[in-house]
Amino acid sequence: MKNIIVIIPARGGSKGIARKNLRLLAGKPLISYSIETALNSTYSPDVYVTTEDDEIELIAQKFGAKIHKRPAPLADDKSTLDPVIYTALEFSEKVENKKYDIVITMQPTSPLLAVNSIDAALKSFINSDRETIISAQDDTHLTWRKEGLNFFPNYKERLNRQYLEPVYKETGGFLITRRDIITEKNRIGKNVDLFLLKGGEEIDIDTYNDWNLCEYLLQKKKILFVVGGNEIIGMGHVYNTLIVANDILNHEVQFLVPKGNLLAFEKISSKNYKVQIQSSENILDDIENINPDIIINDILDTDEEYIKAIKKRNITCINFEDLGEGAKQADLVINAIYPEREEHENHYYGEQYFILRDEFIFNYSNKTIKEEVNEVLITFGGVDPCNLTEFTLDSIYDFCVNHKIKINIVTGPGYTKYETLDRYKEATVFENVQNISDFMFSADIVFTSAGRTIYEVASIGVPAIVLAQNERELTHFFAAQENGFINLGLGTDVSRKELLDQFKILVNTPGSRIRNHELMINQNLKLGRKKVLSLINNLIQNRHENNRVVQHL
Repeated sequence: MKNIIVIIPARGGSKGIARKNLRLLAGKPLISYSIETALNSTYSPDVYVTTEDDEIELIAQKFGAKIHKRPAPLADDKSTLDPVIYTALEFSEKVENKKYDIVITMQPTSPLLAVNSIDAALKSFINSDRETIISAQDDTHLTWRKEGLNFFPNYKERLNRQYLEPVYKETGGFLITRRDIITEKNRIGKNVDLFLLKGGEEIDIDTYNDWNLCEYLLQKKKILFVVGGNEIIGMGHVYNTLIVANDILNHEVQFLVPKGNLLAFEKISSKNYKVQIQSSENILDDIENINPDIIINDILDTDEEYIKAIKKRNITCINFEDLGEGAKQADLVINAIYPEREEHENHYYGEQYFILRDEFIFNYSNKTIKEEVNEVLITFGGVDPCNLTEFTLDSIYDFCVNHKIKINIVTGPGYTKYETLDRYKEATVFENVQNISDFMFSADIVFTSAGRTIYEVASIGVPAIVLAQNERELTHFFAAQENGFINLGLGTDVSRKELLDQFKILVNTPGSRIRNHELMINQNLKLGRKKVLSLINNLIQNRHENNRVVQHL
């Protein structure tokens, strides 16, 4: 085993950011980060802070460092680090009564430096003939130099960055060197290697912008969306979580898709998010490998065992549309679609928590209900397992053709029964469109299922006839007359005559369509997305605050 010392130079008179080394960064003094990183090294170095400042001395000791009281002449603005480190090294060797083999200088201004990087650099150093290893970052760019009053390029030809001659810049992370190299005027040997840092570890705090960037990176959380979407449950969960993920800007986001949800995987991949399909027998093993801070589940009902296992791993748990026993264990449940039978803390339900897509939020035109019906829209979600599209089309087709009513059909990515629509030549089919709000806005009546689409229809205020795909959709409380919908119940229980009769009534009574329109737009659904994001952000912030308290304890 080598005798290793880490020396952390920390003046009290920093100029760029006053009292920088003692200021709280993400709840802890800046200097604490370098001390803790050094102390956590598997090489168990002695850790000394060299300072002239009594307050820095006190705080450094609180975090486990030993102190070298720096002489005043070595603590002014003109002092270089070589004599500072040399003096601290001689002092510590007397105190510890031993000669060190390796001396590491660590600047307190590199708070994101990881223990693994220090250990990897030390391992490389010990197993090589290098005299010095310095932390650095790739700084390859098109650069210029000034000579006299003119500027000249430092490159021969303008190339993309990856084709330029590499240039590396030192960081303040660490400088590892052999003891015999250290003098009052030098810490760097002739045989030097660089250890490249990235991912934030390379940041040196010199300005307030650097400080803010470090604060952001230290508070950044890893958020994992566990979401299902297939031919059976549809794609609403995927669309919902994609909206939420798009609104989370300050954290690392990725997706995990359970087995049997290839449609969900393909859709999420198309949006360029990091996503993987469950590879372990138990999805909890995949979650443990990803090691998120927060999980957002949108997989219908969860069981108690699953959520308890997540919480046991100290992961904050947020669930959407969850009526299972696991919902009682979650930190936050948001349920815009299903009524809850019991009141639970941190459960928020009702249409005021529905998450609208951008195309509905930023639609500034007002829908006008016309006297005559000229156009209808048939859209039954991403999958339409009961093929209510064909059932509805067949029920109203002859009437629409005879009355010159245009029929538009919008299908989702999971719809496969196009051959059943071929014989309806006067209907136009649009596959997996990106602008369904435009189709809704131009329609006078919409036929849809009782899923998330009803909220989108209501946000525009289009009179709608609803056919539920399954028993679960029958519990969706929003698709009701009081909110402007004509809900005929389970689609497979409705006859073609019933559907046609209801359609004729709606076509021939513009007053009913106007009343339904007004009931819909009075809901003001555009506020729901902000409410949900606020709830999620508050929970993320609470987790950060709680972690800070634990660290202080």
